[in-house]
Amino acid sequence: MSSPSKSHGTPSSADTLSYEQAGVNYDLIDPLKVTAQRAAAATASHLTAHGFAEVAASRGESAYVVDVGPFYMASIVECLGSKALVADEMARLTGKSYYDGIAQDTIAMAINDLITVGATPLVVQAYWAAGGSDWFGDAQRAQALVAGWKKACDTCAVAWGGGETPALAGIVEEGRIDLAASCTGLINPKERLSVGDKLGAGDAIVLLASSGIHANGLSLARKLVERLPDGYLTEVQPGLTYGDALLAPTVLYSPVTEALYKAGVRPHYCANITGHGWRKLLRHPSELTYRIHTVPPVTPVLKFMQQHAKQDDREAYSTLNMGAGFAIFVKQEDAQRTVDVAKACGIDAIVAGQVQAGPKQLVIEPLNITFGNDDLQLR
Repeated sequence: MSSPSKSHGTPSSADTLSYEQAGVNYDLIDPLKVTAQRAAAATASHLTAHGFAEVAASRGESAYVVDVGPFYMASIVECLGSKALVADEMARLTGKSYYDGIAQDTIAMAINDLITVGATPLVVQAYWAAGGSDWFGDAQRAQALVAGWKKACDTCAVAWGGGETPALAGIVEEGRIDLAASCTGLINPKERLSVGDKLGAGDAIVLLASSGIHANGLSLARKLVERLPDGYLTEVQPGLTYGDALLAPTVLYSPVTEALYKAGVRPHYCANITGHGWRKLLRHPSELTYRIHTVPPVTPVLKFMQQHAKQDDREAYSTLNMGAGFAIFVKQEDAQRTVDVAKACGIDAIVAGQVQAGPKQLVIEPLNITFGNDDLQLR
């Protein structure tokens, strides 16, 4: 393992609340992912019976790609995680329904992964598994979920194909719901494929702003409530409670990637900054150094979480998105245009750094943090 770097955040102490202490240990989860990927790779030969072939470089990426002849087809399935638990508690405290935003979060988890490989999202499917049929009897909540789901589909210009709504008493806790989405898209023309084969030294790193915690790190966020004087109703800043700040919907980034294509910008690689925080910038297997010279503003809720969890910068940036929800690697001459396109879509962006020749590592210079190859093992 690479050694921890000195950081300028809150010093570590016995009071530090880590993601592992909140119940999520990627050291236990990631080996299973690697084992599953190896077993899955052995099934790729089945595609040849249908006259198709996988894009092997998509193994271990955020979406799986199949060559179907005139174009590539990409697919992904993702679940929301535990953010719905925050919505449920805030509904109890305030009487409001937050499920329109929760719907957007769920779709964003899938679509923001799908677009990393250069795909245009085409169809979304829903999986809404409740702890009993009574969940669907709350008309306000159920209708908010439907309306939010459709609105997110409209934003991303995708068709909502259908879904599954099982009542799983005994599997899902009573009064709760487990939400997931699958998404299928096309990479057409094939030149839009983005699996990192063009990634190289000299490329610029553009970071797109997040809206807050998005849908990763909620186990930590929920555990942190125990330390807050007024729980979810503790103010992050005047007029904004912790619960409301956590429930800001995840940004949908597909309008940006589609606008970039229309503007003639071809990303060399993309990374969705979700679980593992900024370590996701190390996702591609290439031996390259990613040097960050400018970090985006940290959203208030994430700054609040870091402060109250007493995490140093290294811990925070290895867990949370810290203000950057999506990374786009482009030719240096396309960097500013990428920023301009994102801003025209209503999403802030900065040219944050550059890809360099060197060992595989992420160097966040303003914070004096270095993450090495051993800090992210996903394949």
